[in-house]
Amino acid sequence: MDLKTASALRRLRLVSAPEAVSFLVLLLCSVLKRTTDFNAVPVMGAIHGVLFVLYVLFWLDAWNRTKWSLGTAALYFVLSVLPTGGFFAERKLRRESENAVIAARAREEGIVNA
Repeated sequence: MDLKTASALRRLRLVSAPEAVSFLVLLLCSVLKRTTDFNAVPVMGAIHGVLFVLYVLFWLDAWNRTKWSLGTAALYFVLSVLPTGGFFAERKLRRESENAVIAARAREEGIVNA
């Protein structure tokens, strides 16, 4: 894995958990808006919107660089629209990048020809 691909995966991984947290907080603010006088939906909506747009941009970059199959790319996109999906995406991306580093080191040491 080259440096740009690793960076793309890292960016996607780093934005996935905050995006998931912002989605959950936005849902909570939405409930509070309807049950109390507290209204933080405009602020949290903007924060979540920015994080979601970043997630989609980083997802497109990672998909382009890693050459994921359509199914893998779709899985990461679906995880972005589920309330807790970003946490699962972060975990899967961390495993994927760790496996890529292990494979790259094995190739460097001549253990694997892949």
